[in-house]
Amino acid sequence: MTLIGRSRIRGVETLSLDAPERRNALSAALVGDLAAALTDAGKDPGVRAVVLTHTGNTFSAGADLKDPPAPSALVALLRQIVELPRPVVARVTGHVRAGGLGLLAACDVAVASRAATFAFTEVRIGVAPAVISLPLLPRTDPRALARYYLTGERFDADEAARVGLLTAAGDDVDDALAPVLDGLRRSAPEALAETKRLLTARVLETFDRDADALTALSARLFASAHAREGMTAFLERRDPEWVV
Repeated sequence: MTLIGRSRIRGVETLSLDAPERRNALSAALVGDLAAALTDAGKDPGVRAVVLTHTGNTFSAGADLKDPPAPSALVALLRQIVELPRPVVARVTGHVRAGGLGLLAACDVAVASRAATFAFTEVRIGVAPAVISLPLLPRTDPRALARYYLTGERFDADEAARVGLLTAAGDDVDDALAPVLDGLRRSAPEALAETKRLLTARVLETFDRDADALTALSARLFASAHAREGMTAFLERRDPEWVV
């Protein structure tokens, strides 16, 4: 059973993260299913663009602490979104946490409703937003990123748009997306692919330079005593021992 829903309207392939009972957490299975769906979309000449969205009230809660993907698998998924020869547009109507923010940053366009909230919660469970920094650091305001990386604070969709995590926020996400999808449908496929390549060159340079180091950092931190305490505290719904 796949964890990714698929539909298509006028050349726009919609891929939906479909594990709402797990808050669309990035499990090994979900990451694998999304990678397979993206591969299919990238090879299909009938697909002009991909919309990445979700079921339930959470776009993604980040890594599944009970079945996390290998850091290398998450790196490969993020790079696949960046390199896909079709524009990828995130459509968000719910909450986004931790690794889910990496998916948004990898997309070419990201639009959310004002009901959405965002947070880099890694530091609160004893790890760091390592792998997801590959698309985030080149695309997001560094001063804002420093604040939200270091504190784990929650912020809203307007702030996410201000700092570059989102392209736009709106009361109705589909109204905000309508001109984007219309523009993509009116654009030549080859021109879109080449234009995307221009736009993503700097992001891919970051992957080439830093992916191995950040993958190793992620693996080391997730194996640490702090991470074990943080994840246990999260699952037990209590504060970790370092809270003062």
